[in-house]
Amino acid sequence: MRKMNLVLKLSTLAVLVLGCLPSLQAKAADPWVVFDGHDGPGKGKHIVFIAADDEYRSEDLIPQYAKIAAVHHGFKCTLLFAVNEKTGEIDPNTLDNVPGLEALETADLMVIFARFRQLPDEQMKRIIDYTNSGKPIIGLRTATHAFNYRSNRDSPYAKYTFNSRDPRGGWGRQVLGETWISHYGNHRSESTRGVIAPGMENHPIAQGTEDIWGPSDVYGLTELEGDCKPLIMGQVLS
Repeated sequence: MRKMNLVLKLSTLAVLVLGCLPSLQAKAADPWVVFDGHDGPGKGKHIVFIAADDEYRSEDLIPQYAKIAAVHHGFKCTLLFAVNEKTGEIDPNTLDNVPGLEALETADLMVIFARFRQLPDEQMKRIIDYTNSGKPIIGLRTATHAFNYRSNRDSPYAKYTFNSRDPRGGWGRQVLGETWISHYGNHRSESTRGVIAPGMENHPIAQGTEDIWGPSDVYGLTELEGDCKPLIMGQVLS
């Protein structure tokens, strides 16, 4: 009798474990990453990071940046990537899929590192809705030319293409102050020194900043849109 009870208990346990597997698999299948915030000044705040460029390996950089923000500063961080729909793998060369953008609905900050994306309307709408919310945005490197609807001109979001004429310069210029113009310096062979712009030494973002160096060249520009103010200027180094 005891043996039968033991068999029944083991069988029940097996059923319970197997019953849990689908939910575990569903969670593992989510093509994004969430770092829950530890204690810190950012506790209770949510940052959504978008890593979707095909040149500077944002899919490697952004997780490190987000981990620091979560562990050392307390922010909840959601990481979104360009994902190949067929393989389910992170693929920077997939220009038309960044799943999980609904996370922007609860975001307090969007950090975007994207290049020449052509997102479907339902995904792009979430980015534009967030943009229009007035909440803060940090754009990194190629975010000035984050979108390029070259093969989908009929999309209502095609106007945000980096070389759009209306609005001029698309999303990059209207939101970040400039679109893609040119490389300043020899691309992939020169680096950059960051120099605090005159008069900006006491700006809250620049305070405590000393020498800055980056392994790539900087971007050229024409003129900054609206009330944009440069804090750090780039000096090309050979």
